[in-house]
Amino acid sequence: MKSKWPTKKLGDKEYFEILGSGIEKFEGEKEYLSTSSIEGNKIIAPEGKITYQQKPSRANMQPQLNSVWFARMINTIKVYSFTEANKDEIDKYILSTGFAGVLCNPEKVNPRYLEKIFLSKWFNDLKDSLASDKAIQKSLNNDDIANLEIPLPPLPIQQKIVKILDTIQEAIDTQDKIIEKTKELKKSLMAELFKYGAPSFRKGRKLKKTEIGEIPEDWEIVKASEFCQFVTDGTHDTPKPKREGFYLITSKNLKDGEIDFETAYKVSVEDFKKINRRSKVDQFDVIFGMIGTIGSPVLVKEKNPNFCIKNVGLFKNGGDYIKGLYLFYYLDSDLIKKFISKNVKRAAQIYLTLELLRQFPIPKPKEKEEQQEIAEILQTIDQKIEIERRKKKLYEELFKTMLNKIMNQEIDVENIEV
Repeated sequence: MKSKWPTKKLGDKEYFEILGSGIEKFEGEKEYLSTSSIEGNKIIAPEGKITYQQKPSRANMQPQLNSVWFARMINTIKVYSFTEANKDEIDKYILSTGFAGVLCNPEKVNPRYLEKIFLSKWFNDLKDSLASDKAIQKSLNNDDIANLEIPLPPLPIQQKIVKILDTIQEAIDTQDKIIEKTKELKKSLMAELFKYGAPSFRKGRKLKKTEIGEIPEDWEIVKASEFCQFVTDGTHDTPKPKREGFYLITSKNLKDGEIDFETAYKVSVEDFKKINRRSKVDQFDVIFGMIGTIGSPVLVKEKNPNFCIKNVGLFKNGGDYIKGLYLFYYLDSDLIKKFISKNVKRAAQIYLTLELLRQFPIPKPKEKEEQQEIAEILQTIDQKIEIERRKKKLYEELFKTMLNKIMNQEIDVENIEV
């Protein structure tokens, strides 16, 4: 990229310092951030708490004020910075050696500007092109990083770029809050609906105590094997991945009520047919994570699903949309989560047995119309969440577009009013 701004190498000690491994001795516990702990430029979930005496060997990078960190690995965009705004976090975290740390001279470099550089497609394309394949996974070493050359406009322009992009980031954060609040509403509605029933059926209704808590007196608790056409699970074998074929869906591919095909792999036609002789998925069935990722139910809406399943529970509903929709919401409720926590098998990896799936207690309204009303109320909330997710995605795309246009200097930042 030809820059109208001055460029500086990250190894230029007047502006940057590439941080080496090694941490200061500390008392008590700190939280460990691996590359899996970061999504984009946010902490999703720390790996866990560590002590100085007992920690993973990779937990060996020390945060510092005005330092910016990025994942060294190829095809990985994970960035985090420690600035005045979050300086209290410096004593809270230890980072993985999977991160590269760059300390900024704050008189010449705004660390939040460097964070934006590290998030850009331009930088990550450059990073990926230089990554060494000497390691198990292609990644940058400190010598590679020192030679990376970045555009470095005057400090006031850096600050303006940060302000422009932070304005869009604030809109993304607002969408996140709306989505979380709507999810909380859905959770409270689920608790109410599975206790008192649908609003139009509540008049004069009494409750009774059951193994899952109070439910309407005219409802009954039935086993999943009785509620559904039948209950089974996918293969427990591990078919070989193929370039062409059909997707094999496991528990880790179930997320937010959807199947993430991008993280799945394909198997041969022969394996697909073999697996489906045991556990063919049809329209309006519900699939449910059984190993590792427990739960995350998905209502299958495709008319002719063309995937097979492994270590995934399958609740067959005979093409009954209302039954499938009602069951999908109940299996995502706290009621079934509490039942699972009491009965789950705990080994090296948490798992559910097929027999336990068949024993799931399902609260069954007397009238099919009540099942439908409950399902449709919750579906309306899900539609609201989906609308907000789409808005968030638009803001995320705007952020990426603006970031890359600014880094490619296609936009005259000095003429933008903020």
